[in-house]
Amino acid sequence: MTADLRAPTRPDVAPIQRRTLRLLFVTQIIGGVGVAIGISVGALLAARVAGTAVAGLAQSCGVVGAALLAVPVTRIMNGHGRRPGLVVAYLVGAVGALLVVLATATGAVPLLFLGMLLFGGGTAANLQARYTAVDLAEPARRGRQLSLVVWATTIGSVAAPNFAALADGVTRGWGLPSLSGPFAFSAVAFGVAAVVLLLLLRPDPLLTARRLAAADAGTTAGAAPPAATTAPGARRAGMRVAWRVVRGRPAARLGIAAVAIGHLVMVAVMAMTPVRLGESHSDADVLRVVGIVLSVHIAGMYALSPVVGWLTDRLGRRAVILGGVGTLLAACAVAGTAGHHTPRLSVGLALLGLGWSATMVAGSTLLSEAVPSGVRPSVQGLSDLTMGLAGAGAAAASGFVMRVAGYPTLTLLAAIAVVPLVALALRRVPPTAPDEEE
Repeated sequence: MTADLRAPTRPDVAPIQRRTLRLLFVTQIIGGVGVAIGISVGALLAARVAGTAVAGLAQSCGVVGAALLAVPVTRIMNGHGRRPGLVVAYLVGAVGALLVVLATATGAVPLLFLGMLLFGGGTAANLQARYTAVDLAEPARRGRQLSLVVWATTIGSVAAPNFAALADGVTRGWGLPSLSGPFAFSAVAFGVAAVVLLLLLRPDPLLTARRLAAADAGTTAGAAPPAATTAPGARRAGMRVAWRVVRGRPAARLGIAAVAIGHLVMVAVMAMTPVRLGESHSDADVLRVVGIVLSVHIAGMYALSPVVGWLTDRLGRRAVILGGVGTLLAACAVAGTAGHHTPRLSVGLALLGLGWSATMVAGSTLLSEAVPSGVRPSVQGLSDLTMGLAGAGAAAASGFVMRVAGYPTLTLLAAIAVVPLVALALRRVPPTAPDEEE
């Protein structure tokens, strides 16, 4: 048996996991910079190239792209491990960013939409990284280690918009059109993240986890552990197989529902908050106020995610999901009744971010441990696909609701959308054996 196929012993797992977490932490910062520096000027660039009327649609392409790219990326992970899947996702994002630069230079609107769609690969990679963090995590530490990777994204996401003007100024000196520079830097950031993961994410955490599971199964059966690095049927496990697995496991259904509904509520309310602020502030003042309110919201999303992860391990996944639901309901109540009182609206948006963090971290952790290792990447991809489409649908519908019925009605409908999640979380289900192959 060759050395690379030999199942590592239990004492070998801890240093592998520490190395994986350090690497993911660094690449999440780099990837977060790549995503945020492009998005920060995306709407302005799209308005310049395609017109204001379709600028929002161009932005939505990035969201939809991240959701759709989760499908091929998780198929790669199923067959070959986390490393090639993450590398491909980042490279697709880099290609998308370069196409946006080219579209800006040529004025080609279809190329802009294609570029924004592929740009979603960077987001897809960032989302999949949180699952990579728990492949080798001890059960009692899964929530904390997943949340650490989620938190790392904050550093890049918060810092990057402040460098957009610098990136644009530098690249204009190279002859690139105005506003395209941040996307050029995005391409570089995604490329760096891809190269770092390609060279350093060894051994692959998913393949290592599968070998350990196979070794445990062989030991239990009194036989020699198999050498295969891919669980039976893993290469063939697509979205259809993932749906069958989730449908038969209530805990997995709760995990996906928590992630998707939490994201839907967050996007629906957050997307229309700048419009709400624009109703009571002048054009000269509204950008400053929106920046402050959304910064408070982003802090709610990410700043306390390590604490949320610790609570997920300490109190249990369902308890934190229910806490997240309560926080989302409180957020809708505060924001919906804030009127034009900006400080109160800021509190509502902070609570909205915190509720999202709780449902995201606890839901992702629950989902990861509720399904067999052989189909885990496909199920996680199904979750990201569902979450992305839920967010895109919420963003599209929120504008219509805002125009027809107003912001308070929007927050009321968002609160009602949380109710089914309460029923799922309170339902008693028998324990499952997550590593039992289907």
